[in-house]
Amino acid sequence: MPYKSGMRTDLNHLPLAKSQELREVMRVLFAEFEDALAGRNAPHRKAGRILKIVLFGSYARGDWVADPVGGYFSDYDLLVVVNHEELADITEYWAQADDHLLREQTVSKRIGTPVNFIVHSLTDVNKQLKRGRPFFVDIVRDGIALYEAPDHPFEQPKALPPGEALAEARASFEHWLPLAIHAQRIAKISLADAVPRDAAFLLHQAVERLYHCTLLVLTLYSPKSHKLNFLRSQAERIAPTLIDAWPRDTRFAQRCFELLRRAYVDARYSPHYKISDEELEWLVERVAVLQTLVREVCERHLRTHEGLADHL
Repeated sequence: MPYKSGMRTDLNHLPLAKSQELREVMRVLFAEFEDALAGRNAPHRKAGRILKIVLFGSYARGDWVADPVGGYFSDYDLLVVVNHEELADITEYWAQADDHLLREQTVSKRIGTPVNFIVHSLTDVNKQLKRGRPFFVDIVRDGIALYEAPDHPFEQPKALPPGEALAEARASFEHWLPLAIHAQRIAKISLADAVPRDAAFLLHQAVERLYHCTLLVLTLYSPKSHKLNFLRSQAERIAPTLIDAWPRDTRFAQRCFELLRRAYVDARYSPHYKISDEELEWLVERVAVLQTLVREVCERHLRTHEGLADHL
């Protein structure tokens, strides 16, 4: 049953500059979505609408981090809700918005904070709320509605039975962690065989799988994305100990992660992609650290929830 969520709408806890940045982010999202719909003939495309934009995560809670010394900065996390499932397709409708926001941050400098956004239909979000998915329940409970079209409410969140949540979380852990370990092992073989491109790509796959593992175990949700900076931000938001896997205080460390981020496409297809043995060896070491941290976080979560389930 629809209900009045009572989501906050104010940004009084944010500095004025941050509020202005978020207004610019919304302008870009609306403008690029309108452009993506232009010339579309299908009825649901011609009538495509953004129904909600919700700020969640550290900037909604008020505990964002800006650490110039350590090189760690929180990102803006946004949920964009649209009125049809097909319109949530990132490649088809949102790739230009993503590129535009990156340019605003890195080129024009009108936005000083990295922006991560996920897109779901209202039907899908409401289905997740009715199933008690913690990720969406938390957004509705703690998020800030930057924009809401009238008469399109969220459903009343329901509690997910602890036993069901535990079983799903354990299945995700048992699926994703071995896959990540396998990719790490093959990456080391590729490095030993002097095939650096494959080593870089497989390390990317290992890290992607580790972040999916973390998100699925802790929240039962992970965005369908290969973007490591996005997945890293989402995983570190809910498991801050993972921040320690990636030093950010040197140019070498920043360059290595950037090479890893690019490896999903460039290591396979670009003749200009280059990565040294030194950079690969550093990445192998840091991925091993990340794996240890992910295992600890996930196993602790599972033990805690096993204990809770035993008492019910």
